[in-house]
Amino acid sequence: MNEIIINPSRTEWPELMKRPQISSKDLDATILEIINTVRQSGDEAVKEYSQKFHDFAPENLWVTEAEIAASAKKIDKDLKKAILVAKRNIEKFHKRQVEKVKKIETTNGVVCWRKSVPIEKVGLYIPGGSAPLFSTLLMLAIPAKIAGCNHITVTTPANKSGDVDVAILFVAHILGLKRIYKGGGAQAIAALAYGTQTVEKVDKIFGPGNQYVTCAKKLVNIDGVAIDMLAGPSELAVYADGTCVPEFVAADLLSQAEHGADSQVVLVAVNQPAYRTGRQIIENVIRKIDEQLPLLARLETIEKSLLNKRFLVIENEEDAFEFLNNYAPEHLIIASDNAEQLSQKVCNAGSVFLGNLSPESAGDYASGTNHSLPTNGLARTHSGVSVDSFVKKITFQKIDKKGIENIGKTVEKMAAAEGLAAHKNAVTIRLKKIKDGKI
Repeated sequence: MNEIIINPSRTEWPELMKRPQISSKDLDATILEIINTVRQSGDEAVKEYSQKFHDFAPENLWVTEAEIAASAKKIDKDLKKAILVAKRNIEKFHKRQVEKVKKIETTNGVVCWRKSVPIEKVGLYIPGGSAPLFSTLLMLAIPAKIAGCNHITVTTPANKSGDVDVAILFVAHILGLKRIYKGGGAQAIAALAYGTQTVEKVDKIFGPGNQYVTCAKKLVNIDGVAIDMLAGPSELAVYADGTCVPEFVAADLLSQAEHGADSQVVLVAVNQPAYRTGRQIIENVIRKIDEQLPLLARLETIEKSLLNKRFLVIENEEDAFEFLNNYAPEHLIIASDNAEQLSQKVCNAGSVFLGNLSPESAGDYASGTNHSLPTNGLARTHSGVSVDSFVKKITFQKIDKKGIENIGKTVEKMAAAEGLAAHKNAVTIRLKKIKDGKI
């Protein structure tokens, strides 16, 4: 469990960067059957699968507005305050992401601009099993509302009594969300993707989930339904130098490992003889892990997750960040007094936490950034969820008389070179009208 890998060669890096593999034999066929059954039978299929997989099948799959409003009285007062602080910070950060329309005159008489238009109907999947993720509802619904989405449907599993977690309902209450559907798993994704007797089909689906939910998102996406991303198990990489606080690093690694047995944590320590060697850094972190681990509630889950860990010593910071950028972690902590300067070396990561006082869990809940992030190396090409995720960009152009005269010959020449005579003619007839004084 405590293996330390010292200065691995670059040929070893690909093996060290591998994520835990989940066996998915026959998973596509199983999930496709669920999807097709929901498409055919709608709400009844959702109820049947909910009974089969989650031990509940309430008569009414919708949470009533009265139940949503009642959450404000039921929720713990201190938790209510914490949620309101998180809401404020998340809103403050995401509101600054809204783009103002900028009109650009590319040529005299030719004006172009781009406008963000909200996706009209979005579906938000919120896990609700052993750990109801009310924080994910904040992270998804806040940017959706800021973007201007008019039709937001939330789907989340109910418990065996048919009730939705009170914190999830409270978040819905303070954000003015009224469509809360009691559905979880692949059947809930199918309901959002294709609609049921009571659920209206959405245009894009957001939210994390287990391998069944992820597989369902993949399959409906193939069928043309937009999704945010295919999120896999959560992951954290930590860069640590001699100025790190081993106790903090250990706590961060353990906090990420408790997400699930298939989560992965990676620690990359560099040699700094003036402080500590990379081996000494990792040995100190391991000692702190051994001290903290027995005190944690999700001990069994964390121990399984730590079987997937990678603890590496890499000789210098340049090579360390080359490794980390190739790994492209969902979360990256730079545990160093020099974190801000070192952050300039980061080009592939979902979200980065700078310095010894920036725990990853702050981003999960209340710093203001979004915790819906690319995993499994997708940070090389994907961003986390933001206001942009809930809009599409439409471009506009307006060309006046002077403008068509200025670019007309250019368009004619290019269209002719590509053999598209009708394209050329659409400009030619306008130029002729102008030349003849008829416009």
